[in-house]
Amino acid sequence: MYKVGDLILYGSTGVCRVDDITHDVPGREGQDQLYYVLTPLYQDFTIYVPTDTTKVFMRPIISRDEAEELIKGIPEMHVDAYSGRNMNKLARHYEASMETYDCHELLEVCISTYAKKQAAEKQNRKLGAIDEKYMKRAEDLLFGELAAALGVDRDQVNEYVVEKINRDYLGSEDYSN
Repeated sequence: MYKVGDLILYGSTGVCRVDDITHDVPGREGQDQLYYVLTPLYQDFTIYVPTDTTKVFMRPIISRDEAEELIKGIPEMHVDAYSGRNMNKLARHYEASMETYDCHELLEVCISTYAKKQAAEKQNRKLGAIDEKYMKRAEDLLFGELAAALGVDRDQVNEYVVEKINRDYLGSEDYSN
């Protein structure tokens, strides 16, 4: 069971803070069920979810050390972009990765779709709508969790990662790449 103040990943909503654990839920008075009161860090609403739910994926966010290890492994990652003309298969491929809610899997989606985007731009084309959709979803979940774990602003995660890789793992002081 999570505690008040814990940061958790709550399904596709992303990182939420457990603000309360209560029986008093608006519209559900008199029920003898315990609820988490969750506040998403990057959205403006409140979620009431039973503490014993299995309908929505929940887990603690990764630690700062786990986030740093994930970043450290980026230069060694070799991810092949998933391609094919069947849009249903493409969507199922991405959805399977997204449903793991695993940071490594989300990072692979980000890297592979970014590579596809670069290849498309070289041919004066745009990234396909399905690739774009899942790249955005993966970035939202991954960058939100990394921001919370590292204690940085979500908008600065990409810059943080690039600087960290260049400085600490590639030995470069040029952060513009």
